[in-house]
Amino acid sequence: MIKTLRTPFYVLPFALVSNIAVADWSSTITGASDYTFNGISQTENDFALQASLDYSDTETNWYAGSWASNVDFSDGTDVEVDVYFGRTFDLSSAWSMDVGIAYYSYYGGDDSSDLNYPEAYTKFGYDNALGQTSFSFFYSWDYAGTEAGHTISSLSHAFTVAENHDITVSYTVSNSLDGDKFSWDGSDTSYHYYELAYSTSLANFDIEIAAQDTSIDSDTSDERIAFSVSRTFDF
Repeated sequence: MIKTLRTPFYVLPFALVSNIAVADWSSTITGASDYTFNGISQTENDFALQASLDYSDTETNWYAGSWASNVDFSDGTDVEVDVYFGRTFDLSSAWSMDVGIAYYSYYGGDDSSDLNYPEAYTKFGYDNALGQTSFSFFYSWDYAGTEAGHTISSLSHAFTVAENHDITVSYTVSNSLDGDKFSWDGSDTSYHYYELAYSTSLANFDIEIAAQDTSIDSDTSDERIAFSVSRTFDF
């Protein structure tokens, strides 16, 4: 899976929580052409190798996990490790909710830990005749270790076009609440991210191809096609 919403889940995507609920323990290994976070490359447009370890209590719907990837930052940071904890709720036959908190940590450079930060999230899923619609909200009070408030709001819709062939359309707004402490390109306090993703599975491998673009004009955030292959192991 291309991790575009961490929860870092940029993982922690809502679909991930649904997947890990079928087994107490699971691990996913992913190879990706790029690691993008809301459309911005975290690996200088290069390959990423990622792994997760997840636990879910199928009776109470509590879950916890950790996710790691290589990164490539200018300060020498080359590894990201995220941990998360939360709970899912069935609000009705159609509506579900996921509430949790994540912590992102970085390694490799002398000052990599200065980038560490927490994030709280709430996600709503709505199953309907046209597929699943998801509304996701993320908030950090110390984004990237800058003490800046930061929000991410995302709307996505996933639908099946044929058996084992799915399409997901996503729109995301990333917003700094303290522009004097954190902004993109030195002046932008918010930007938009768009994604159109196709996913399928073959021989127990999950495959995703995604077209991505942002409103930021830079080499690491321009339009791209990202590709990933992953496999999940239940135990």
